[in-house]
Amino acid sequence: MKIHSSAVVDPAAVICDDVEIGPLSVIESDVVIAEGCRILHRVVIKNGTTVGPGNTVCEGAVLGGLPQHVNVPERPGRLVIGAGNMIRENVTFHRAMAEDGETVVGDNNLFMVNTHVAHDCRVGNHTIFANNSMLAGHVTVGDRAYLSGAAAVHQFCRIGSLAMVGGQSHVNKDVPPFITLDGLSSHVVGLNTIGLRRAGFASDEIQRLKQAYRVIYRSGLCWNDVLQRLRDEFPEGAASQFYQFLSTTTRGIMAERRLPPGAVVRLPNEEEESQPQLRSFAG
Repeated sequence: MKIHSSAVVDPAAVICDDVEIGPLSVIESDVVIAEGCRILHRVVIKNGTTVGPGNTVCEGAVLGGLPQHVNVPERPGRLVIGAGNMIRENVTFHRAMAEDGETVVGDNNLFMVNTHVAHDCRVGNHTIFANNSMLAGHVTVGDRAYLSGAAAVHQFCRIGSLAMVGGQSHVNKDVPPFITLDGLSSHVVGLNTIGLRRAGFASDEIQRLKQAYRVIYRSGLCWNDVLQRLRDEFPEGAASQFYQFLSTTTRGIMAERRLPPGAVVRLPNEEEESQPQLRSFAG
């Protein structure tokens, strides 16, 4: 075990022999740190935290802080972190509200600078959180989801697997799997086709996802009819996840960004280019 002389490590903490702990870091008593972890400078790992194998925790991160809530519990739950995560500078993860609850972070995730995971969240595997992205309490994030910079997710919302959430998005409803959410408008703008291809999805699978997407956002059907068509027409494969996700939503889903019927964006001709223009853009 390599512990810097200026680090403060409670003797009751359970730490594997090959763990590195850098200068000025603080490890409290009710902490478990598995093999292969690197805890860099000025990291604080608080009571009630379990850190799995092979994690790197960078300068200034605070793991296991109390929930940010007006009624902070006397006996909060735990924070459980999986394996192989990269946790960059000033990241904060909080413990669950209830004594028997857990905030759970999965495996092989990247949390960039200043990201925040609140109490009772559940983060899957292979996700990416860009700088300053934030989860409120009780948020669920599926595998391989991507949250761009400064995206903010309202409490109890869900982000589906392989969803791409644009920078500065305001997420106040569920984001279905496989779709892209535009940061400027916080509206759905289509499938995350680049992410799907990078994840190894075949062309026919992507076509099926497009067909299911059109049922959800382009068919004009009422909610129950959308669910019925998804269940009947896409009973298996990746597209079946749409029914599984939508049928269990409690907040509804983020809306699509579309031009109003009959709207056009007129391009200026040469004579008009020198004149002031008044244009209307649907966002």
